[in-house]
Amino acid sequence: MDEQGHRVDERLVEAAVAQMNQRRQPGENGAAALYLDTSEILTSIAFDPPNVYAGFCHETGAILEAYRRDQRIVASVCVCQPPGSSTILVLPPCGICQERLFWWGADVEVGVPDPDDQSRWLSKPLHEIAPYYWATPFL
Repeated sequence: MDEQGHRVDERLVEAAVAQMNQRRQPGENGAAALYLDTSEILTSIAFDPPNVYAGFCHETGAILEAYRRDQRIVASVCVCQPPGSSTILVLPPCGICQERLFWWGADVEVGVPDPDDQSRWLSKPLHEIAPYYWATPFL
């Protein structure tokens, strides 16, 4: 958690779900939201072109927007709703998105599924979900 108390919270998860519902199309069932250190929320969705290797994760657009603005990301969450399910799941950032988020430091909070109940989530700093981050000796 940063000095202003930012972490993955219900407001951030709801923003991601609202973005997912706004852009829902066949095959698109997720979105991301992140907090800037100003408390502003940015949202984004995945880019899934026909060539799957040219796609981007749900978080990428918001991460790039924060970087473009030269603003610090302090928390990030990615949500999805499996086809045919009413359950909203929080997904931990993939390895590539962890790399992108580490740009702002090991204390960036991210949403992860609760190991006791996958329909619930926890907020964890990157250094807890990647305790052996490769670049730590260089930071």
